[in-house]
Formats: sequence, C-alpha cells, structure tokens
Amino acid sequence: MTHPIRLAVLLGTAAALTATAVTANAATAAPAPAEQTRLVARSTVTDPDGTTHTRYDRTYAGLPVLGGDIVVHQRPDGTRTTTGNDTPITLTLPTGKAARKGPGRQVVWAAPTPTLARETTTRTTHPDGTPSELHTVTDARTGATLAAYDAIAAGTGHSQHAGTVPLTTYFTGSLYQLRDTTRGNQRTLDAKNQPGGGTLFTDPDDTWGNGAPSNRQSAGVDAHYATAVTWDYYKGVLGRNGIRGDGVGVTSRVHYGNNYPNAFWDGTCGCANYGDDPATGQTLASLDIVGHELTHGVTANTANLILSGEPGGLNEGTSDILGAAIEFSAENATDVGDYHIGEAVFADGPLRTMDRPSLDGHSRDYWSRDIGTLDAHYASGPARHFFYLLAEGSGPKVINGIAYDSPTYDGSKLLGIGRDEATRIWYRALTLYMTSNTNYSAARRATLQAAGDLYGPTSVQLSRVAAAWTAVNVR
Repeated sequence: MTHPIRLAVLLGTAAALTATAVTANAATAAPAPAEQTRLVARSTVTDPDGTTHTRYDRTYAGLPVLGGDIVVHQRPDGTRTTTGNDTPITLTLPTGKAARKGPGRQVVWAAPTPTLARETTTRTTHPDGTPSELHTVTDARTGATLAAYDAIAAGTGHSQHAGTVPLTTYFTGSLYQLRDTTRGNQRTLDAKNQPGGGTLFTDPDDTWGNGAPSNRQSAGVDAHYATAVTWDYYKGVLGRNGIRGDGVGVTSRVHYGNNYPNAFWDGTCGCANYGDDPATGQTLASLDIVGHELTHGVTANTANLILSGEPGGLNEGTSDILGAAIEFSAENATDVGDYHIGEAVFADGPLRTMDRPSLDGHSRDYWSRDIGTLDAHYASGPARHFFYLLAEGSGPKVINGIAYDSPTYDGSKLLGIGRDEATRIWYRALTLYMTSNTNYSAARRATLQAAGDLYGPTSVQLSRVAAAWTAVNVR
C-alpha cells in the first residue's frame, strides 16, 4: 500500500532518518536517547522524470527491525509518499543479562505490534536435497513464536525464452528476492537501462514476470534461471564449484543500457550483463547466451585465452561450445537444445551455427593460415565445427527436430562420440592443457592429451578427436 509518508518532517537526511523516542522505565530499561529509530538507505532508483525511489532498512536502538523496511518515493516537485510499514515504534528495552538472554540475535519484530524478539537461523536440507534456511522469530519475553519461514524459497518465473520455470529465491520476511543462496549467493539485478549498477529484483508473492518484454521481471527470470542451470552444469557435470571455482555466485544485470543488443562478462565485478534487442525488446539472457557469457568467466580463470588471433577464436569457440552444452542440459521444452547460438533472441536467425559455421556469412568452416585475422567470434568457426563433428559426426541428421548437415574438409565421414564425452574432453583441455597463447595446432594437442587422460591412449574417443581436427583442417 502507498500512502502519505508519516516521517515527512524527518526526510531531510536520506542516509539515516530518525523517528520516535522510546518509553522507558528507569528500573528495567536502558536509558532513552532522544532518537531511537534510524532508517538507513539501502538503494536508490531514479526514474527518467527525476522521481527517486529509495529503499530503507530500519533499526531501533541499534537492533534490526524485521518487517520495518520502507520505500520512499520523491517526485521532482518535492512530493513524497512511502510504501511499507512506517508505523512509529514505542518499545521498552530490557537491560543487562535480560537483553542478552536466549539463542540467536536480538531484533525488533515490527508487525502487527512492535515486539522485542530473537531470531534464530537453522540450516538443514529437505529430503529431496533442497537446502533450507529456517528463520524463527520468538518473543524475547515469553518465548512465543511470532513467525517462522524458510528463507530459501521455490518461486515460479514466467520467462521470455524458456517458458514457465522454477526459481530459487530468498525470502526476507517481507519480500522475496531474486537471490539464490544455494548457488553462491547468486543475484539478479535490474540495471534500469543504465550502463552499470542495478537494483535487486524483489516481489511480494514469489511469482515473477509474465513472459513479455514489457514486464521488467521477465528478463530477470531468464537470467536467474539460466544462471542456475549454468551453475548446476558446471558443478554437477564438470565438478567446478562456481564460475571462478571459488564457490561464489554470479551477479546478473538485465536491461543493461538503452536498447543494447549485446551481452558481456565483466571479470572485475564477477558479473554478467544483458541488454535488450532493439527490434523485439527481448532480453539477450537466453540459456545459450548466458552459458556463453559465464563460460568467458571460466576461461578467464583457467586458460585465460587472449581475445586476439587464434587464441581469441578458441576463447569464443569455448563459450559457444559450453553454451550449447548447457542449453542441451536444461532439457527445456520451450528453448530446446541445439547447435545454434542466440536463435531464441533474434528474429532473423541465430548469431552463429556449429555444424556449418560459414552459414553466418563471416565464419570459416575450416582452419586457414589467415584465421587469426578475423574477428574472434568468426575465428571460432573451426573450433565450433570440430566440436559438432566430435559430438555428432558428419552428414545430414535431425536432432531435437532441427536438421543439420555438416561437411568435412577432406570429405571424410565421421561418427560422433556424443556431446557429454566431447564436452568433458574440451573442458579438461581448456583447464589443464591450454594457456593464454594456445593456437589451433596446440588446441589439437591439448584435446588429444585430455582424451587420452579420460579414455585411454588407444581409445575410440582419442582417435575420433584426431579425425575431427583433421576434418576441419587442423593437423
């Protein structure tokens, strides 16, 4: 509910606002300073017309006030309204040992009547393996339970590209956040069409977006879902604990820039940024593009292939390879796995293909001496083509309802080893045997070594790695 702000007289200091004084009993309560309530600004969003929306957390006598957060809306003409519980607090606080008695931390429970309370947090796992973070709030004087909730929530998202999807969210006691503490505290922000920063998505009922670009949450759903799929693939299939291998989740920012038809990984902040296609308004945070961008983070923290020449082509090729593998792993009925990149976003077709890279009009199907002079996205053609041939083989075939027809440089007919084994070989080569200046010839050696490690020096997998490289003219 939005209503005239009751703290209007106090809004001159945005960073720390103060309100009502405490009623104290000299024998049982702490001395009463003149001002006990403080509102501390957490974030501010500014609309194009200059209206600001500042979110505040509240403390009372230094104690967190659960359910006491508010949002102050201020128009350019100075008019202010507030959303949230801004009821003044009058509370007697105990002193000495009584103030510290009981488990957990001491807090103030805001609703329906301000109450001195204690909050405990219990972390367990549900029988199906889902983590639990149970918060229990009890009356500090009587021990009665005031509230209990699991902060790790199972939300529902309506995405632009992947249909209706499950989301792991976080419940603060008053709002749900697009924050996933089960995956390294992954967060998804609305960049508000600015080139940086962003505001964490929140929602009152844990149902997010409506699938349309006009609903800003829809893009957040795509990014949050695809980032979780990527985390799970790297951890569950490849044994990597987070993009940087440190167990720390990714911050995703959607609605980056103004009609910015691109996406990128920023290693300085460990965050991925997704713009919106100017033609359709759709977010670039599709499954394969998210997998592509986050894989740039993996490459930066392993081989660190420089984005120039042949190493640059291998860097971009790695992101396309893992992006496709991640999309397949999702088994999403709306955005089915394929060997195309970006097909869900752009109306005029995919950005790149893997079975025949030259279909985009710029990439090469095979290695040539000048491959390193191309833009890195196009120099990745032989790497993409190698992976497709290794996974699926040559010639015409239909996979998930999509027709492919992959040629070979030497006219050979190849059989694939399957996407799973091909991906494991590439990932091992990337993380153990490639370096910043690895070129295509060295990538061949790296993948042969990886195949031998995984499947043996006389394995079918190793021989087919060699054949697939020959088929794209890398010897």
